[in-house]
Formats: sequence, structure tokens, C-alpha cells
Amino acid sequence: MYWAEFLTVALIHLLAVASPGPDFAVVVRESVAHGRRAGTWTALGVGTAIFVHVGYSLLGIGLIVSQSIVLFNALKWLAAAYLLYIGIKALRAGPAKAGADQTAVTETARSPRAAYVAGFMTNGLNPKATLFFLSLFTVVIDPHTPLLVQAGYGVYLAVATGFWFCLVAMLFSQQRVRAGFARMGHWFDRAMGAVLVGLGIKIAFTEMH
Repeated sequence: MYWAEFLTVALIHLLAVASPGPDFAVVVRESVAHGRRAGTWTALGVGTAIFVHVGYSLLGIGLIVSQSIVLFNALKWLAAAYLLYIGIKALRAGPAKAGADQTAVTETARSPRAAYVAGFMTNGLNPKATLFFLSLFTVVIDPHTPLLVQAGYGVYLAVATGFWFCLVAMLFSQQRVRAGFARMGHWFDRAMGAVLVGLGIKIAFTEMH
């Protein structure tokens, strides 16, 4: 009965999650810099944060946030500050010490918890995600659709997001891929830092529609 609606939700989500944004940048950076384990934990953090968006959308809190300039601005400035923080840290990356095994060092330097938090915070604080899920649950999904069915959509969205970014982590954590980026040394980290800073600035100037 609800298959047509579900397929519409799945298609819109696929197009949204496949477009590069803060989540993609963070997962790629963690995967290249710290390996598959860190990249996967970051992906799981992003996927788990989807439940936050789904939760407040079902409760109607997202509508309140979208209508309140103060709340919306608070959310976007938190997100921008976080992305600027991790971006500036990456921009300050220095050259690796001569003769050091960079891969061995970085893979043990990143804890699963830190990688997970990086993914969770990046997605959870993104005001664009707030607007996306609000529009999804108010425009695309019929308000008469049973709450249990809508919750089922939410579970799918979280699992699909986590799965997608786990694939991204697997791709960018391959030894050949990492070795290619490693040859660029700290310049890759600085480039990713510039991307994150740029995304942070872009989010800071996001306006409610």
C-alpha cells in the first residue's frame, strides 16, 4: 500500500546522500588519514545521526526549528563552528617526519569513539539535513501515513545512509588509494581542511526558506 511512497522517499534520499557534502568530506578524510576502521566508524556515526533528524521530524520539532530564526541560527552556527574547527585543524597539518611509517601511526592514533563522534556531529548539526528531513516528512510523506510506517522509513534512511558511507570508507581506505593520497603528504590533509572550512562557511550563510 505504501510502496510508491517508500520508493519516492528512497529515490530522493539516494540523490541527496550521493551528492558530496560535509558527511562525504569527513568520511573521506577519516578513511584516507586513519584507515578503514576509522572511516567505517565515522560512517556509522553519520548513519546514527539520521535517527536524530527522523525523531524530531516525527515529533514535529523540526517544524518548530524551521519556523524559529533563533533556533535555526543556533543550529547552523554550531554546525559551522564544528566544521571550521576540524577544517582548521586539518589545514595546520605539517609534513610527516622523514622515515616515519605514516599509515601505522595514523591508524592507531584515531579511536573508534573519536571517529564515530566526528561523523555523528557533522551530520547531526547540519541545518541542511534538518531542512531536508522536514521537507521529506511534511511534503513527500503523506501526514496520514501511520506513524509506524513513517518510523520504518526512518530506519531505512538511517541504515541506507550508514551503508552508503561504509562503501565510501571502504573505497577511500584501500591501500592503493591511501598510498596515492599519502604521496601528496600533508597537502591532502590541508586540501580536505580547506573543503571543510568552505562547507562550514557555506552552512553559516544558509538561510531558511
